Amino acid sequence: MNKRHWPFLLGGLLVALVLAGVVSNYASSHPDGLDSSLLKGCTVNADDEITGGSCPAQQAKDHELADSPLADYGVRGIGNDFVSTGLSGVLGVLLTFAFGGGLFWLARRRGPATPAAPAATTSPNTASADAADGAATPSSGTR
Repeated sequence: MNKRHWPFLLGGLLVALVLAGVVSNYASSHPDGLDSSLLKGCTVNADDEITGGSCPAQQAKDHELADSPLADYGVRGIGNDFVSTGLSGVLGVLLTFAFGGGLFWLARRRGPATPAAPAATTSPNTASADAADGAATPSSGTR
C-alpha cells in the first residue's frame, strides 16, 4: 500500500471508532419499524413487555447467540450501559476492519502485473482520417 493512503485509511478508522464508541449511545431507544409493526395488536407496559392483546411479537424467542459476549448492543459483564454500548461498537468496528483488511490482504497483487499483449497499432494519420470520416458521416443513416 502506498504511504499516502495511510492517513486516509487511519482517518476513516478514527471516524468510525468515534461514531461507534460515542455517538451510538445517543441512538434512539424506540423500536424500529419492524419491532413496532410486530407489536401492533398488543398492549405493552413502560418496559416494553407485552401485557395483553394478540400480535406476532408474542411468538418471539431469544436468538441462539443471545448469551454471546456482544449480544444486545453491549458487552456482557460491564454494568455501565454507556461504556458497554460504546465498547461493543468499538469492538465491532475493529473486528470488521480486521476482517476486511484480511480479505484485501489476501486479494492483493503479489507481484508485477503481467504485460498485456500489444494491440494492433494504426498509424496516427490513419486514425485521424478514420475519425474525420466518422464525423462527416450522418448518424441518422440517411444520405
